[in-house]
Amino acid sequence: MTEARRPAKKAPMRDVLAEAAFALFLERGFERTTVDDIVSRAGVGRRSFFRYFPSKEDAVFPDHERCLADMTAFLEAAGDAEPVDAVCDAARIVLRMYAANPEFSVQRYRLTREVPGLRTYELSVVRRYERTLAGYLERRCDGARDGALRAEVIAASVVAAHNNALRSWLRSGGEGDAEAAVDHALGIVRETWGSGAGRPPAVPAADGEVIVMVAAKGAPMWRVVQQIESALGER
Repeated sequence: MTEARRPAKKAPMRDVLAEAAFALFLERGFERTTVDDIVSRAGVGRRSFFRYFPSKEDAVFPDHERCLADMTAFLEAAGDAEPVDAVCDAARIVLRMYAANPEFSVQRYRLTREVPGLRTYELSVVRRYERTLAGYLERRCDGARDGALRAEVIAASVVAAHNNALRSWLRSGGEGDAEAAVDHALGIVRETWGSGAGRPPAVPAADGEVIVMVAAKGAPMWRVVQQIESALGER
């Protein structure tokens, strides 16, 4: 005797509304789609829409609230992890959200590029991620000289690196390895701001000898590289 087939589990209403809204945005355009159109497509009332989304713009980015909550929880649980490593790893949570549904992510990226209001909304979302990262870093740098400034600068660097790689992937139509691209970009942030920044390893000379470089604390990376190149040139 075969087991009776269970009815398919209904999708959460938030997801149903988001899918209906996005389908209409693609069919009719964002500006020509109303909330009444969306609830009609979803088969619910206006009150249901506003229970989940304050505006049409929010329906384009239904997953960011969840992602922001996940990032916040991740940083709260980071403990004594190296701070720059922690915020880089937290940024990868956003990447995984986009990579989980490449087709939707690419379509949303293209729609956002076409609608100025959505681009403005997206910038406000990005700023919330940046503030979350900066808040964590500032707590970890509490009492340190220029701690608040460093927190803002490092958080901005993480967001810029992550978004540069992510948007390149989205512009390509979701081709290639998004995770590898973002990891490479975040690697630059780690090299610049991580605990090992400003302390380059010993550089093997051409004859097998080792040159040890000593850099002043806080020396910019371009100056360190210049000193290494100068030392190698004298050999």
